[in-house]
Amino acid sequence: MPESAYSRAKQPEQVRRALLDHAAAIAMDHGVSGVTVQAVAAAAGVTKGGLFHHFSSKQALIEGLFADLLARVDAEIDGAIEADPKARGSFTRAYVNAVFTGKAFGFATPWAALSMVAVTDPSLRRLWNDWMKARLKRHRATDSAPELHVVRLAADGAWLSYVTTGQRRMSADLRAVHDRLIAQTYRRA
Repeated sequence: MPESAYSRAKQPEQVRRALLDHAAAIAMDHGVSGVTVQAVAAAAGVTKGGLFHHFSSKQALIEGLFADLLARVDAEIDGAIEADPKARGSFTRAYVNAVFTGKAFGFATPWAALSMVAVTDPSLRRLWNDWMKARLKRHRATDSAPELHVVRLAADGAWLSYVTTGQRRMSADLRAVHDRLIAQTYRRA
């Protein structure tokens, strides 16, 4: 038995992390349809049974990947909010930045591949809606103004445009949209 297989058996969190990381990489390179049990297990160096030990099905793996990405987005947004000197609109600014340039959620991340599936998959859509509702409730005092809602919706629209047109880099036009949306978060209606 190879040494890595023996050590993995004693480190289930590392195996789970590897499965999620490889699933994300496959989703980025081949779309969600490329995320198969066989492909992810092979990339992570485990058997399909090993994958099923952590995720009961391909759907459970996709949901786990989605939840993992939301946790990364949470951490990124929390860090941006903490660093923002102005409370009003801080969640919206952090969200816009995460959408456009974030490492977990931005245009050129595994999120792009998963997001389109979230539109049609009820369980992923529910995860997204629950996440967003919790965030909005948490930031009600600073980000409930209607104009901030419009900014978040515009960021979502820019992101959808980016994803559906197959762009690989943020264009100058999208950078200008980003800058304008951020500026809007400092204005009061």
